[in-house]
Amino acid sequence: MSTAIDQIMRTSPVIPVLVIEDAAQAEPIARALVAGGLKVLEVTLRTPAALDAIAAMKRVPGAIVGAGTVLNAQDLAASIHAGAEFIVSPGLTQSLGEAAVASTIPFLPGVANAGDIMRGLDLGLSHFKFFPAETSGGRPALKALAGPFGQLLFCPTGGITLASASEWLALDPVLCVGGSWIVPKGTPNLAAIERAAAEAAALGQ
Repeated sequence: MSTAIDQIMRTSPVIPVLVIEDAAQAEPIARALVAGGLKVLEVTLRTPAALDAIAAMKRVPGAIVGAGTVLNAQDLAASIHAGAEFIVSPGLTQSLGEAAVASTIPFLPGVANAGDIMRGLDLGLSHFKFFPAETSGGRPALKALAGPFGQLLFCPTGGITLASASEWLALDPVLCVGGSWIVPKGTPNLAAIERAAAEAAALGQ
């Protein structure tokens, strides 16, 4: 499982964190993101349209579509049923962690402190979302946390912008960052989304 999540995290420097209000918009948004160079897409389970959006985005060639804001085993099961290819959670509980590991789906749980990381290590996990990144102490906090856990790799998410993403990506334990700036709320401007995706994808070059 760690190999699979590692490959997903190395696919693009930025994983768009998506809040989809209308499932009919999901496929066009995914096409714009993939065209811009971002293939890994995280659809958060924050709206009633999320599960349908995951299914719709999976129709886009090249897209790797996962579910975010997965809070419990029920969310996990619903996401897998909708076709999610990876799972992202804002935190890590024993019950969700055990269910995710048992499912063998690539899993990126949120951590904000050493206790969270140690709980993940007990489950055999080695890749984590550092969340919420900026308000949890930013880059200095992640550097300090990474010290005792040198083998671990991270995707910081929360408060990161195009301007700050490159500074996060410069940290050795960071493989990618999560970004909500790429697809703003409201009616999607597909040309603007593709441009924003291209700017974000260029951070990995």
